[in-house]
Amino acid sequence: MRYVVFNQKGGVGKSTITCNLAAISAHQGYRTLVIDLDPQGNSTQYLLGAEAARADDLPTVAEFFEQTLKFSMRPKGTAEFIVESPWENLHLMPSSPQLDELQGKLESRHKIYKLREALLELAPSYDLIYIDTPPALNFYTRSALIAAERCLIPFDCDDFSRRALYSLIENVNEIQADHNKGLKIEGIVVNQFQPRANLPQRTVQELIDEGLPVLQPYLSASVKIKESHELARPMIHLDPRHKLTLEFMALHDALPD
Repeated sequence: MRYVVFNQKGGVGKSTITCNLAAISAHQGYRTLVIDLDPQGNSTQYLLGAEAARADDLPTVAEFFEQTLKFSMRPKGTAEFIVESPWENLHLMPSSPQLDELQGKLESRHKIYKLREALLELAPSYDLIYIDTPPALNFYTRSALIAAERCLIPFDCDDFSRRALYSLIENVNEIQADHNKGLKIEGIVVNQFQPRANLPQRTVQELIDEGLPVLQPYLSASVKIKESHELARPMIHLDPRHKLTLEFMALHDALPD
């Protein structure tokens, strides 16, 4: 299964959700790949830690896209742009700041389907693929939506997120209709949920009442996730019994493989 984690709004937890679901998949024995399409590289930093500082020595997703712009008699296979993480069964195609400068060239040369072709090439090697995306509807997010089978939408329970949600769903549905008939919105992942506060409860309930696919369980707000980021250890490896870890595990197990 190929998942894209997408929201045009920044700061809603895309990288956190991507990496923690992927880490659980790998921990459960699934051959798992994360593709980091965000030039900020948060998923790359989260999964590689200090190794991410060696960006010049690592293959990256930018190099993969750059190769599509050139003719070569012996192009590298997609697997050559992938690195191992410290965690068994969990691999990564790292991000790079060069993604920004490549975007215009890729758009002008109509390379929007290259990621899908690459993931189909990798399909025999991985059970689950998670794609982290930048906070914008740009070439990379469109490529990811075209390449994926399921879309997860992080949502952080504020009014700005709710206003953006409807246009986001329209954009996903448009890409489904025009480019990827097999794409499905798997659901909205409620993040940083505070059950004792009235606004988050009311906002989420209104989404449910409107018939939107809100996934259970909701992910609790916790300072532990900041420690997880700082140590570059997904929650399943940092504190397997923590409430938030158990929520991530329940969410993961509710998704189709």
